[in-house]
Amino acid sequence: MTEHEFQNPYTHGFARLAVAVPRNRVADPVFNTAETIRLYREAAADGAMLVAFPELGLSAYTCDDLFHQAALLEACERALLDVAAASRDTGAVAVVGLPLRADHRLFNCAAVVADGRVLGILPKTYLPNYGEFYEARQFNGADTALSNEVMLGGERVPFGSDLLFQSRQMPLFKLHVEICEDVWVPIPPSSHAALAGATVLVNLSASNITIGKSDYRHRLVSLQSARCLAAYLYTSAGIGESTTDLAWDGQALIYESGDMLAESERFSNRSHRIAADVDLERLSRERMRQNSFGTSVHKHKAALAGWRTVDFDLPVPAQVPHGLLRTVERFPYVPSDAATRDARCGEVFNIQVQSLVQRIEAARIDKLVIGVSGGLDSTHALLVCAQAMDRLGKPRSDILGFTMPGFATTGRTLQQAHRLMASVGCTTREIDIRPSCLQMLKDLGHPFAEGQPQYDIAFENVQAGERTSHLFRLANFHNGIVVGTGDLSELALGWCTYGVGDHMSHYNVNASVPKTLIKHLVHWVETRKLLGDEGSRVLHDILETEVSPELIPASEPSADAKGEDTAVQPGQRTEDTIGPYELQDFHLYYTLRYGFSPSKVAFLAQAAWGDRTRGRWPDELLKARNEYTLADIKRHLGTFLWRFFKTSQFKRSCVPNSPKVGSGGSLSPRGDWRAPSDSEAVVWMDDLKRVPGG
Repeated sequence: MTEHEFQNPYTHGFARLAVAVPRNRVADPVFNTAETIRLYREAAADGAMLVAFPELGLSAYTCDDLFHQAALLEACERALLDVAAASRDTGAVAVVGLPLRADHRLFNCAAVVADGRVLGILPKTYLPNYGEFYEARQFNGADTALSNEVMLGGERVPFGSDLLFQSRQMPLFKLHVEICEDVWVPIPPSSHAALAGATVLVNLSASNITIGKSDYRHRLVSLQSARCLAAYLYTSAGIGESTTDLAWDGQALIYESGDMLAESERFSNRSHRIAADVDLERLSRERMRQNSFGTSVHKHKAALAGWRTVDFDLPVPAQVPHGLLRTVERFPYVPSDAATRDARCGEVFNIQVQSLVQRIEAARIDKLVIGVSGGLDSTHALLVCAQAMDRLGKPRSDILGFTMPGFATTGRTLQQAHRLMASVGCTTREIDIRPSCLQMLKDLGHPFAEGQPQYDIAFENVQAGERTSHLFRLANFHNGIVVGTGDLSELALGWCTYGVGDHMSHYNVNASVPKTLIKHLVHWVETRKLLGDEGSRVLHDILETEVSPELIPASEPSADAKGEDTAVQPGQRTEDTIGPYELQDFHLYYTLRYGFSPSKVAFLAQAAWGDRTRGRWPDELLKARNEYTLADIKRHLGTFLWRFFKTSQFKRSCVPNSPKVGSGGSLSPRGDWRAPSDSEAVVWMDDLKRVPGG
């Protein structure tokens, strides 16, 4: 793949879609057409393959009984042919609204044009005739039409609300159009269109504005796009419509599967347009993943059989200005908006706490046993334990916290563990595992037991295993359960000691929480001072500590008179081995949640992480705002893919029970992720090679 191809959003399953709101004049098709064509060409020049315009935009919506005037209707038909002619060299689809005669009756229609011709005409199905609306006075509903074709410009054109439009060059692009009131009814035509295969739903609306209506439009469009697993483009009439009795705000919206991608300025006195890059592959994959969507298709199979598809040619734009036109959050698990992030942390924390409460009651146990390292994951798990005991009305002293220093434990983390447990108020004990680890190393015949500095995988896992072995026997002795602390990011990368190690526990509250989110959860507790002032201070210090398993001593440890390591930061940095968690969590989300190819994940990662000055950051914890080159992304993604697909699945095939907390996924074989332990990573590594550079 060339650099140019890689940087084109269309290469990765995106389509740039636009919504335009032209300034218009009532009953002046010549003026309205000129403004429509101008906006149409501008949007196409900016890389859009589809541009949607308002309901009855070629005539204006507020013509009332002028719609029965032959001169106006004939002028609108000529205007449509002018738009079709303009499409010949424009390189995009246009959807425009006009009144159109058929079967000696008048219909409120949307016309789809491309490549110099009118591809099809869709009449409005539901005509509002209440409140300020009197459409049934002028128009007829789509279901009353007798013909399925109309003559325009000497050619037969498909006619009916059952039309879909399919691009031969982009098979994932399949278009349906409905008009205004159609989306306000209990079962919109677009619902059936989506089941028939439409991925892009367009609504040509006029929609006068009243108090609160804008918010309702947002909810309506968001829910319809979410239910249909589709993109939904909404356009409404703006400046120029008659204000005899009504007002107009010209609101335009683009949603994708419930997520807003773009919104226009409202109450503008000029023509305007918006655009966004819609992820058609995401929509297709969501439909494939949610089998209930397929069940709905089967349930309505007979009704869908009559839908017609109009195929057309539309070359994919080779030049796409402005890069990717959508926000790709750096932290998909962590909202950048402070209020949303606060709510997310509260909900995740409560999910974890409530799940642990249920397990404590169901197991009928007396104590919770937890290893406390003074690091991030065990800190958060201990906070969850404390809140669970509070809800059950049990004393926090029933939490048995054990800190177990090994050969590489620093004075800083050991001190933090003791300070944290004191703030929580749990039962605290320190167990030095070095003697038992040394005995096992002697039993193994390991060189370290003879004084040689050999820090291999056996040396590391002897310590991790010894800690876990102690915790399980302590749980047996005290009639308790071991609460696990490992997180989702570690499971994804296989960064845990299998079996008798941090891989295992009786119940793991953190297993579907990624590392980047755990930082914010701990910070959330810190800022609320749920542990008092001293507790908040120790939580702050823990957040400032380098992430490390503390299994390999620093090359030059700093020791006090008792021989304890007093280094400020651990000598072993996890991210030196597995890559930065902030980037690997990004890779995990798009691999696990959507199953995207590595080349697409790299493209999205570049959009999110390539420039530190673009987009919003969740500020509180990020003193260093990192950015990564494409070569950096490719290298770290390679590490992720190899570890995720090739070397780590056997650990995920037998994980303890744990609650799923987010739609970003769980790696439990009983939940979101079932995979063979002996699969190959070849196809993912080969696709990564398509990413240029590195």
